[in-house]
Amino acid sequence: MNRLVRCVALAASLVAATAAVIPVVAHGPDPILPGGLYAQNLALQYRWSGSGTPPAAMKSSINDAADDANATRKSKAPTFDYDAGAGNVVYYGTDVVCGVNGLACMRRDPPGWFGIWFRENGHRFDWGTLRWCELSGGPDGCYQIENVMLDELGHVLVLDHHDNYGDDRDYDDAVVQTYSRTKPRAGWNAHAYGRCDVATLQQQYDVPSSTSLYSTCLDVPTELSLSASRSSVITGGLVTFTASLGSDGTGRLSNNAISSRSVVLQQRLSSGWSDLTTMTAGSGGTYTGYANVPATRDYRALFRKPSNEGLRASSSSAVTITATAPCQGPCPQSAGRAGR
Repeated sequence: MNRLVRCVALAASLVAATAAVIPVVAHGPDPILPGGLYAQNLALQYRWSGSGTPPAAMKSSINDAADDANATRKSKAPTFDYDAGAGNVVYYGTDVVCGVNGLACMRRDPPGWFGIWFRENGHRFDWGTLRWCELSGGPDGCYQIENVMLDELGHVLVLDHHDNYGDDRDYDDAVVQTYSRTKPRAGWNAHAYGRCDVATLQQQYDVPSSTSLYSTCLDVPTELSLSASRSSVITGGLVTFTASLGSDGTGRLSNNAISSRSVVLQQRLSSGWSDLTTMTAGSGGTYTGYANVPATRDYRALFRKPSNEGLRASSSSAVTITATAPCQGPCPQSAGRAGR
């Protein structure tokens, strides 16, 4: 099996030792691990290893982390759940496959298998003694099992360690980090995937639905089109406009319908484009608006970049509606029904 190992490392002195050589990188979604993906929305179950069953308090925190992953993945990534008969295992003890500095680690082998290992409470590293908060009363300097387990589950899904800025100011944007933090440093007890974790999960597994928000760690292009119920009317006539909004990203984020957003119908005046009305959102990324056309005029739909998600602005091509004056006598009239 092609089983990739990823570990959560200690933070203590190693961060200081390596800070000077961490490059400043462009902020973005987490990198991905090799080895492929699991099926969308797959239920991945785990059990305790018979040779290394975690203590009761640890079991509770591990299960809480699974709930955290399920609740905050904001994508079609797999879910996690404990089942005594599962083939995937969680191990606690001294016989781990982690590197020398690993607090915990995982192996993944899509499409079905994974394993997670935790070092024992009290393990002696060269920097000191490992203390799990849930097993040691929660003193400062301890590592939280729930947080570390969430990190490992992110690895299982496909997330590699987040590339932080050189000064780590974006540490809270991801749970999946090279170095875990100890209590009470910021991020030590994060129980939700960060926005850049979510961004990669959405890229790899897709968003759950057309109404789901795209992570603000993304920058996904959008595409907007506009059609009209008629191309010419008598001056003042009513025209129905229909817009369609979709994603124009790559991979899973291409050609998605984008629903329940704010799309504006605009008209072109001598001074430029002007908002006419906010279109009514329908299903499947469609939006509807109405206009009484006073003169021949261009119309377009506009989607402005939202502040709460990672979508780009877009506008449709212009649609021209021709308005003609009503007949001013004498005007042709209907002859009525035959024989009258």
